[in-house]
Amino acid sequence: MDQTSERDALVKAIVERLARQHTTAMVLFHHAVAERLRLGPTDHKCLDLLREREALTGSELAGLTGLTTGAVTGVVARLEKAGYLRREPDPWDRRKQVLRPVPERVEEIHRVITPLRAEVAELLDRFDAHQLAAIADFLSGTAEIGHRQAAVLRAESLTRTHNRSEP
Repeated sequence: MDQTSERDALVKAIVERLARQHTTAMVLFHHAVAERLRLGPTDHKCLDLLREREALTGSELAGLTGLTTGAVTGVVARLEKAGYLRREPDPWDRRKQVLRPVPERVEEIHRVITPLRAEVAELLDRFDAHQLAAIADFLSGTAEIGHRQAAVLRAESLTRTHNRSEP
């Protein structure tokens, strides 16, 4: 097989099979993490977004996730009750609240995911710096694509729902 054919075969395997297998495995892993933490999967991923961004308003969380503001209110209430987040007044707009993860509770999450991180680090030991840069670029790029495509799908769904409701 020449280099072009080999490359095409790899691209096809990544796009059609390997990326799907990876995302499915990670979804199942995060469901298991959520179960371990006694959280729902949506609550866990909303907490992940808060951990990543350090602070968000409820409407920002709704915008990122595509959840309704009512659904976000439920997520926030459950995470607050479980001790994973706290609400603070927004310093710029007292009508809003800023949601922040509770650092001590976030440590529990780290303890649960440490074995996965250790195995991934061990796997990454197989790659040189150039390959690691390519992997990092791929992961970063697919995350951006995933966010963008989720927004496109939500927009299409809203358009279809709106069009169906017209007389």
